[in-house]
Amino acid sequence: MSETASKALRAPAAEPDTGRWKALVFIALAQLMVVLDATIVNIALPSAQQDLGISDGNRQWVVTAYALAFGGLLLFGGRIADLWGRKKAFVVGLGGFAAASALGGAATNEAMMFGARALQGVFGALLAPAALSLLAVMFTDAKERAKAFGIYGAIAGGGGAVGLILGGFLTEYLDWRWTFFVNIPFAIVAAAGAYFVIREPEGGRNRSPLDIPGVILSTLGLVALVYGFTRAESNGWSDSVTVGMFVASAVLLLSFVLVESKVKAPLLPLRVITERNRGGIYLSLGLAIIAMFGLFLFLTYYLQIVKGYSPVKTGFAFLPMIAGMITGSTQIGTRLMTRVAPRLLMGPGFLVAALGMLLLTQLEIGSSYAALLLPAMLLLGLGMGTAFMPAMSLATQGVEPRDAGVASAMVNTSQQVGGAIGTALLNTIAASATTAYVADHIAGATSRSQQQLVQLEAMVQGYTSAIWFAVGILVVAAAIALTFVNAGRPGGTTVASSDGEDAVDEVQIPVVAH
Repeated sequence: MSETASKALRAPAAEPDTGRWKALVFIALAQLMVVLDATIVNIALPSAQQDLGISDGNRQWVVTAYALAFGGLLLFGGRIADLWGRKKAFVVGLGGFAAASALGGAATNEAMMFGARALQGVFGALLAPAALSLLAVMFTDAKERAKAFGIYGAIAGGGGAVGLILGGFLTEYLDWRWTFFVNIPFAIVAAAGAYFVIREPEGGRNRSPLDIPGVILSTLGLVALVYGFTRAESNGWSDSVTVGMFVASAVLLLSFVLVESKVKAPLLPLRVITERNRGGIYLSLGLAIIAMFGLFLFLTYYLQIVKGYSPVKTGFAFLPMIAGMITGSTQIGTRLMTRVAPRLLMGPGFLVAALGMLLLTQLEIGSSYAALLLPAMLLLGLGMGTAFMPAMSLATQGVEPRDAGVASAMVNTSQQVGGAIGTALLNTIAASATTAYVADHIAGATSRSQQQLVQLEAMVQGYTSAIWFAVGILVVAAAIALTFVNAGRPGGTTVASSDGEDAVDEVQIPVVAH
């Protein structure tokens, strides 16, 4: 056992914060708001586009403006949380997100809408890492941590589907503007609760001077990467600007890594990502999100266009997936996390999700919801919930308190970049398969109804082709989790650390108040 680990074990334990479970309610509420926002606006987009006179060419910027600001500024947001203190960053993030949401709901033209979405992304990038790192520093007991991260994991995984239901309901029965205004009460309640209830453990701030070159390089590099994938979806992979974005991103992010290895107080200490377990989690989570984002998109289109579901009915059709995620995260993951190694939950979890995805490769125009979609969604939810829960916990476990914000930001960054890749990559695969199917079959369709049938069959063919790729991606995520993640179960298992010394599983080591 290393000397550091021995000292940590001998150190007196700080008294757990008595308000930590109340704090969890407000942290979970804020997380739900951020995750909801990723999908709730998509449902409202056609109505907002019509009202504000946004052109088809510019429509994507309602989604892209948010994704670029959020994805590009996450590492900076995590570092600010470490510098200011997570509670302050959390409350400021909520206030800013509420103000940006009010601006979006009151938008009178496309410029105002794009600006509001970008501002939501900016404050979301401050809020999301602060929320996760607050959990990391407030819940240090293994069993309590399992329960807290079970709830958080269920919201992180299932919140997007809840957004589809809420977005459909608000758009259909009220007005698209309410998909923005609904964030305001969420944010006010979460901010007020956090202000009065959260007591952040002392001694966890990182007061080192801000790494300005690191901030600039990481922000520009991540923005270029996310924009490259977003543009590839609409303009193709061979588009000169798309290729230029990918090249610029590679140069900027490599320069960022080089700078971080040299500066005294790096924005992202390389020790955070080079640790074997965390590296494996960031990679496997990112891959799993690639598969999941594409699936949300395809199933939404399939249910609305092919099956003719209304937005509200489409949202409710996703309920089994939410139920599966909640069960997998709060029941299976939470109960087993203190008994088995995390990789034995993550690997099988991703494989169960892959099995659900495999069922969806059998989609046809006339597929039965009860016979095919329902079991597939349940398996997907159960698998993802079971895998997400230990991943979220382990990603911030054993991190020095001063690095908790930036380690949490890396979880969000892997998810955000994964989402951008998933949407672009799987959409491109689906579009290519659809085009090929139409070219092969349209000649035999003589009547208008036959041509419409071929178009629908082509659409479903495109979805199933892309879903096959998603199955493969989930299998790779499972293999990475089983291979890289070698942490023992919380409760005394010793595992080999990256530097060859013995490292005690740090979920046992309390955060010591200075």
